[in-house]
Amino acid sequence: MEKISTHQFMTLGATVLMGGTFLLVASFVTGTGGRDGWMAVLPAFALTIPYALMLLSLSAQFPHENLLQISEKYFGKWIGKIIGLTYTIISGYYGGLLLAFIGVIYEQSIIPLMPRWVFYLGALLVVFYLVNSGIEVFARFSEVLLPVIVTAIVLNVALTIPRIEQGELLPILSEGIKPLFWGALNVIPFSMVYILFLAGILTFLPHNRKEHVQLKTGIWRAVFLVGILNTLVVLIQILIFGPVETIRLAFGILELGKMVELSRTFSGVESLFVGVWLGALVIKCSAFFFMTTWGIETVFKLKGLIWRIAVSSIFLGIAFMFMRGSSLSNEIPFVERYLIFPFAVIWIPMLWAVSRFK
Repeated sequence: MEKISTHQFMTLGATVLMGGTFLLVASFVTGTGGRDGWMAVLPAFALTIPYALMLLSLSAQFPHENLLQISEKYFGKWIGKIIGLTYTIISGYYGGLLLAFIGVIYEQSIIPLMPRWVFYLGALLVVFYLVNSGIEVFARFSEVLLPVIVTAIVLNVALTIPRIEQGELLPILSEGIKPLFWGALNVIPFSMVYILFLAGILTFLPHNRKEHVQLKTGIWRAVFLVGILNTLVVLIQILIFGPVETIRLAFGILELGKMVELSRTFSGVESLFVGVWLGALVIKCSAFFFMTTWGIETVFKLKGLIWRIAVSSIFLGIAFMFMRGSSLSNEIPFVERYLIFPFAVIWIPMLWAVSRFK
């Protein structure tokens, strides 16, 4: 069986956790947390840590099985199959939405006249190649891409600092801490997306004691890296656009890219940033493709090229169902908040508690 190193686990986890969160997190968290919403981002991402540690604890007991297989051991065959089927359906549906999201971003940002199906097919071919190449190639791809994504975000933030408007963050905590709670609730589903991916990738992790400690350290590093970067993205948008405009802008960070100007000769670099961030979305979409295939293998005992092609067709079909950007922008948060969030929040602690009791 394929295995990934502890470093690859950290970079892959950080890239999946990052995904396209930096595109949407500012409007999400500011819409409920106001100008103080940026304070809720890092604590919300930090919730990933206890859930991930629960998964590693379960994996230590059954080192060669994913969480779906472990669920069958503790909950019984039929309940385990229901959990596995739910996991597979959510993963497949959300993966198709991510594929549609890639097309929307490109169409609305830099190439509005290109037919949407071109973006769908192009991104799907890359996703299919990564999945068909195996988890090791997927992990190496994330190792190469993560530094590029981080550099692009840091440059985007740093180069727009001269556009900051003074006083946009004041007054601080004028409405108390209650808005921060609601802001965090909009961010926590991003963490649960990563947790569901971790539930399936457990079988590909090293399991000796020393490497188990390194896996825990990798989780901490990934969470704080992504949490800090997203905090900076939200903070810079509030400082430049103000809270009202930050809520209104669908992809505020792309607007920041349009504001970058060096010596009055180099400007409008949002197309370069979009090219880099495409990689992050492709990795996240690939992660849910993997999750869907893992679910099919666990629940139905079906695997092979023909089933990966079937999953590709499902992804493409879901993407074509959401040709309108407005419907997609409503559907993705709905799936994150009302399907992924409750499923992961209930399933993981319950399984961990049952394992401890038994």
